[in-house]
Amino acid sequence: MELLQLKYFQTVAYTEHISKAAQQLNIAQPSLSLTIKRLEDELGTNLFDRKGRNIQLSSSGKILLKHVNRIFIEIENAQIEILSQEHHIANTIKISISNPRFLTGLISEHINHFPTSKILQSIGVKSEILTSLKKGEIDLGITGHPIQDEELESCLLVDEDIVLVLPSNHRLTGKHEISLSHVADEPFITLANNVEYSDFTTSLCEQAGFIPNIAFEVDSHLLVEIIKLDQGVALLPISVCRTLGLNYVQVTDDSTTYPVSLSWVKHKTLSSSARDFRDFIMSYYEDNYKMFKVY
Repeated sequence: MELLQLKYFQTVAYTEHISKAAQQLNIAQPSLSLTIKRLEDELGTNLFDRKGRNIQLSSSGKILLKHVNRIFIEIENAQIEILSQEHHIANTIKISISNPRFLTGLISEHINHFPTSKILQSIGVKSEILTSLKKGEIDLGITGHPIQDEELESCLLVDEDIVLVLPSNHRLTGKHEISLSHVADEPFITLANNVEYSDFTTSLCEQAGFIPNIAFEVDSHLLVEIIKLDQGVALLPISVCRTLGLNYVQVTDDSTTYPVSLSWVKHKTLSSSARDFRDFIMSYYEDNYKMFKVY
């Protein structure tokens, strides 16, 4: 069993498609299929259940993938320790987040405290962040709801209050708090490119007894313009409203808080820069707790 075989297996496991995996690995599909077949022969078990052109991990494949992820994490750990011993450890921190607002305001403070650190930040959906963490491609991930996985540690940073944003001349402006049922007939404006958060706000409306009429799905900057034109209402985190100077009212319905969570691999040795950044993120959210709550 060779590391190259295991890397090929890991790629196929996450793509669940031989052709796509071959493209990612830049090798011929027959060569990849033969490598997987040899690995299965060596282990004496099928690693994938094949359904037409699609494949899925078998029970044996799931066991192997868990250990393969651990193997590559340990190899990276060894590289980090070697570099650290030779005093050449990089200051680069790799982090992926599901929403840009999770680092808004935080980055500038961190750079002031750690001017030599370098941050490579990407945007991804929760499932992509989970995969990138387990494959060792990133050090840290920030998502909405905590990632539940035995290979990861997840820390709840804050349960942020969600409020109803209104145009300044809206009929409900001036009220201290309302139930979502009062805006059941209103057009709604939602944030684009954030399926996790959109599903959450839709669920809030459904719990209040209605399906929201989505009139616009736009980015945060366009959302502000559209709200000012009195084109609809929106459910947004309180910190976003404060940053953008939006008119909002507190919502009385249950479960109107949205979690923000930080995750990393349990057994991965983080560089000192990544550890410092992880600790800084947790401290920042703790110190700025009031920014995420309605008072």
